[in-house]
Amino acid sequence: MTNKRIISTAAAPAAIGPYSQAVQVGSFVFCSGQIPLDPKTMEIVSGGIEAQAVRVLDNMRAVAEAAGAQLQDAVKLTIFLTDLADFGIVNETMKRYFDAPYPARSTVQVSALPKGANIEIEATLALPPQA
Repeated sequence: MTNKRIISTAAAPAAIGPYSQAVQVGSFVFCSGQIPLDPKTMEIVSGGIEAQAVRVLDNMRAVAEAAGAQLQDAVKLTIFLTDLADFGIVNETMKRYFDAPYPARSTVQVSALPKGANIEIEATLALPPQA
């Protein structure tokens, strides 16, 4: 059995199923997919794909911080979009959250996401060395 630590924060939406917001194993944190839920209302934010991408990345940042990391510690992202035409907007939005060197990334189009979201992002983080 691995030594795993469950990461949870009220600053990101509560899980809407039987899963954890994130799990740390060793120096890696595996973040569950975040959809654009407002953590206070648990409703999808209004607005288009840019507003949804901002909410997703804000949620992911909250989970990363709860783990003792930053978004910049992401080594791999997987982005799920219901419309690949939104790819460019998501790229531009991500530049506001990440500096080079950027994490590895996959982006795929899916037919649907939970609660009617247009975007979901999951991440793997590498924790910084302890001082």
